[in-house]
Amino acid sequence: MSNPRESWQEEKRSAWLYRVVAQCEHGSTRESLFNELAQSADEQAEIWLKAIVQHGAPPPQTYRPDLRTRVVARLTRTFTPRTMRGVLAAMKVRGMALYTQTPPHATPTHIDDVGKRHHKGVSGNALRAGVFGVNDGLVSNAALIYGIAGASQEPTIIVLTGVAGLLAGAFSMASGEYVSVRAQREMFEYQIGLERDELEKYPQEEAAELALIYAAKGMPMDEAKRVAEKLMEDPERALDTLTREELGLNPDELGSPWVAAISSFAAFTTGAALPLLPFLFGHSNALAVSIALTALGLFAVGASMSLFTGRHAVLSGLRMLGIGGAAGLATYFIGAWLGVKLA
Repeated sequence: MSNPRESWQEEKRSAWLYRVVAQCEHGSTRESLFNELAQSADEQAEIWLKAIVQHGAPPPQTYRPDLRTRVVARLTRTFTPRTMRGVLAAMKVRGMALYTQTPPHATPTHIDDVGKRHHKGVSGNALRAGVFGVNDGLVSNAALIYGIAGASQEPTIIVLTGVAGLLAGAFSMASGEYVSVRAQREMFEYQIGLERDELEKYPQEEAAELALIYAAKGMPMDEAKRVAEKLMEDPERALDTLTREELGLNPDELGSPWVAAISSFAAFTTGAALPLLPFLFGHSNALAVSIALTALGLFAVGASMSLFTGRHAVLSGLRMLGIGGAAGLATYFIGAWLGVKLA
């Protein structure tokens, strides 16, 4: 269970931020939703206050938002709740799922429909990340290699530069992915843990909040209450739905930091190795072969991206070939110019 004093602080902070979001939504149907959520958070804070007193501890003073909360409030007023939805969700402001769909997703009309929309697209996201990882490695290392090739035709220097670029980029991508996914996972786990505690402490209040959110999405209030109450009969399903609908988080996207790091490393390395291979094998016309392989790789990556953009595969391939080719030519001529100037 959470520490009652910390839980009281969490609820009061949520109530304070709800009212900030309500002010930002002045005149819209969402204003009343967030004001009601603020009232609900205040009521839940009272439950924790009673728990503090029952434990014989002195009750907390009047809530005062800390610096972090005030900064988030200022940013929310400046950039709108939609823009700040990720940060607000991390601070346990529920209802952020209202801002994650454009246009809004269809409101569930039956208990069995709740949660179905959340179990799609995971493999597609992984494939997209892989394609972009290969593209990053290919373009960045090709540009680096051709820049050096323009300045010096010495194969050893080109190979050392290409290998260094491959390793530096791959390790940078891997470490960045690890830190990013790890931080996201820790945030999700913390928020889900808080939601589990609250579900155990006051399930009826949680059901009422969920009903408010479904009503804000267009479901009739009576039906919203029925769906929310039905969900509360299964604690695990209730926790999953509360996490998604109230916090705007997806438990299916926790992910493994190590898997993300290794995948990113492999994707970047695959792309970065392509322009380097002819130099590694000492081909007599390594630069020309490298350019040909890079061009084929760029076209293939661009065509693969059409799977996600819906554009024509050939046009996408040619566009990527043009962008990558321009980068390679630019670095080659800059390298050649610097080679002459520094000679």
